[in-house]
Amino acid sequence: MAAAAAAAGSGTPREEEGPSGETAAPQPQAPTSVPGARLSRLPLARVKALVKADPDVTLAGQEAIFILARAAELFVETIAKDAYCCAQQGKRKTLQRRDLDNAIEAVDEFAFLEGYLNFRNVLSLFARSGEM
Repeated sequence: MAAAAAAAGSGTPREEEGPSGETAAPQPQAPTSVPGARLSRLPLARVKALVKADPDVTLAGQEAIFILARAAELFVETIAKDAYCCAQQGKRKTLQRRDLDNAIEAVDEFAFLEGYLNFRNVLSLFARSGEM
């Protein structure tokens, strides 16, 4: 018992005695944070610049920027998975434009994208933003 009391005060995981007097292995503790882990995979500065490009938005807080970045990640992940399923149906591993088109047609939640993804529209969007 003295060892258990000493372990309790030392900050180390305690070994608990079972009903037969045997000591059980210490329970692993969940890590509170992973060193070097990012909260968002998208650069928040880029998301903030995109938000500020909207003339209707005057101010945007960091929390709003983070939530928008996370929502964009989830959206890209979802449409990529659906498009990859279309590629697998064609017995391919590489996503192609037609896979995105098929995913947009197949999933009702992506209906708002219909007509926005033709190549000329995409080029004009990049040209207007000065990224080409």
